[in-house]
Amino acid sequence: MKAIVLEGINLPLTIKYVNKPKLKANEALVAIKAAALNRRDYWIQKGQYAGLKFPIILGSDGAGVVAEVGSESENEWIGKEVLINPSLMWGESEAAQSTAFHILGLPQDGTLAEYVRVPLDALHIMPSHLTFEEAAAIPLGGLTAWRALFSRAQLKAGERVLVAGVGGGVASFALQWALFAGAEVYVTSGKREKIRKALEMGAKAGVLYTDKNWMEKIQPEGGFDVIIDSAIGDGFANYIELAKPGGRIVFFGATASGNLPELNARKIFWKQLSILGSTMGSPSDFSNMLSFVNEHRVKPVIDSIFPLAHAEEAVRKMDRSEQFGKLVLRVD
Repeated sequence: MKAIVLEGINLPLTIKYVNKPKLKANEALVAIKAAALNRRDYWIQKGQYAGLKFPIILGSDGAGVVAEVGSESENEWIGKEVLINPSLMWGESEAAQSTAFHILGLPQDGTLAEYVRVPLDALHIMPSHLTFEEAAAIPLGGLTAWRALFSRAQLKAGERVLVAGVGGGVASFALQWALFAGAEVYVTSGKREKIRKALEMGAKAGVLYTDKNWMEKIQPEGGFDVIIDSAIGDGFANYIELAKPGGRIVFFGATASGNLPELNARKIFWKQLSILGSTMGSPSDFSNMLSFVNEHRVKPVIDSIFPLAHAEEAVRKMDRSEQFGKLVLRVD
């Protein structure tokens, strides 16, 4: 089968012919019709991710058709159009993942291939209103944003949300989920074009976080109920000021620095703020997210669709942070 293989750190994503995966019981082989990139794939290529191993087929997001199953008792899955939950072996607790938890695409070969091997319990029937490309855009980014907003921050209709760094996959989903949930959403970005697109989608206001007094330009009266961030840059300390009493600040990445900046502890306890970490999501989170997608007939924001063989070109676009929404790969 054709697959996009990464042979080592800082090497290009190249298309190669590899053996089709062999199945065990309770596994399925999905013929991938479309896959999508995540920032995770970029960090693995840069060698800045835990548990690196090479060669590896990257890709956590994928949608396709079940081609084979590992046991005859599961034959009813064959031919089904499915979406894959890349959050594997989460465990029994809704509070946090188990020690066995991992994400499809490392250490297990992922979706940037003609076929992928996945556990049967990772399969979900694809929403009927979506194309394969649209469905493939959802899993990792959509799930990460869903858990951050609803399982961790407990977002409610009518609350005010600040989505920092809008434009990337997870932030774009956070914007969509919050809007469909009835929240009032504000955004920040480093590019005016991304703010413009967010406003077109329904955001109430947006500012450039590169502006000197960006906080003063965006803070609504009373502050924000929920603030979503993925960078943990120096600006994170400003969220303490922007959050309203009882507010929740959620972060699911640390792409800027890796560490929290110095924070005003007195304001945190006096305002009774919650600072929450979040990672991926549970099987329940994924099911709830898909129910939401079906109920509201949500379509994800797709920036560009590339042929599978152009995966390196797509990840370079991500490297330049040019995209608004997801970068999708079509598997022909």
